[in-house]
Amino acid sequence: MHQPLEHVVVVGASLAGLRAAETLRSAGFDGDVTIVGDEPHLPYDRPPLSKRVLSGDWEHDRAMLRKPEAFTELDVTWRTGVAATGLDTAAKRVTLADTTTLAYDGLIIATGATPRRIPGQEQHANSHVLRTLDHSLALRDELAVGGRRVVVVGAGFIGLEVAATARQLDNEVVVLEGAPAPLIRGLGAEMGAAVAAVHGDHGVEVRCDVSVEGFEPDAVVVAEGRRVDADVVVVGIGVVPSVDWLTDSGLELDNGVVAGPDLHAGAPGVFVAGDVANWHHRVFDEYMRVEHWTNAAEQGERAAANLLALASGGTTTPYDAVPFFWSEQYDRRIQFLGRAAGDDEVRVVAGSVADRRFAALYGSRGRLRGVLGVNMPRLVMPFRSHLEQRIGWDDALAVADELAA
Repeated sequence: MHQPLEHVVVVGASLAGLRAAETLRSAGFDGDVTIVGDEPHLPYDRPPLSKRVLSGDWEHDRAMLRKPEAFTELDVTWRTGVAATGLDTAAKRVTLADTTTLAYDGLIIATGATPRRIPGQEQHANSHVLRTLDHSLALRDELAVGGRRVVVVGAGFIGLEVAATARQLDNEVVVLEGAPAPLIRGLGAEMGAAVAAVHGDHGVEVRCDVSVEGFEPDAVVVAEGRRVDADVVVVGIGVVPSVDWLTDSGLELDNGVVAGPDLHAGAPGVFVAGDVANWHHRVFDEYMRVEHWTNAAEQGERAAANLLALASGGTTTPYDAVPFFWSEQYDRRIQFLGRAAGDDEVRVVAGSVADRRFAALYGSRGRLRGVLGVNMPRLVMPFRSHLEQRIGWDDALAVADELAA
């Protein structure tokens, strides 16, 4: 149905929201665009926050996603430093924390996610999370002097990246993980442990099956009242999608904003992108929410393109790109394509786990589901098209043999 657009509101001033606005302009949309962000900053890149910004190698301005003049040339209205607090999809109106409202013809929700916290954590000044630029700069001030006892709670990618950076700044680092293996959600137990072993090489102890019970001014309290001494604590136990402002919107909320394959959220003119999107992926035939850079960038573009297509009476296009993420820890670059599940068959097809340089395939029910590479980019990226084409397991092994030859 033809739905003329005059004003598009993008809620979320990070990567997905920026890419959405840029796509609108590059496609020729000359109406009003307003970008709303709860942080005071213009869009910046999040991956460097746990690495180059945290280490002090970069000042904060190097993390900005665009030069200042590019933000100006985009010709949008920036509403930074003010959060969205409500959405009326019937009236097509967004309410902001300063009580103002924004009427829209098209809406792209890209509000991302918020770090999980442990009860009582906020009472201790030495306790940190890492999601925003301000978080990174505050933590950097504590780590830069070196010689601190740093406890990282959570052995996921953010936790381990922070652990690596803290160790490289000459701090003592212990990582506490409640699961039986590090990186278990992203890579599974076997490969998670294999990847995290590099931390032991650098003098970082990773303790699994540890339950954190609370905090003291100079320690983290674990099971049975045992204490782990800490001058600095970083809690990296995952995030929750930022959907509280949508509670009364009528949108379906379940681990994010539920959307169809084309990222349409079900209400007229409303699309979703990035960490907050729980959309149906046709290749893997499941609903998924992906918290990684490539997904946010590509979904921001697709959501905007589909909004324009719908408004002009055209056909929307599903977002079927294979999930991809990477992590840098010490001198290791970890890349993963696809999806990992606990019952996947995992086979190392090149390199050696012992050498911390290898590639592995993940398969289930006769199909390839994922590819992991540690310092082996040429064994990973060629598989993206194969995963999109639902390559079989035996064929994937043959492709790996050819690439490794």
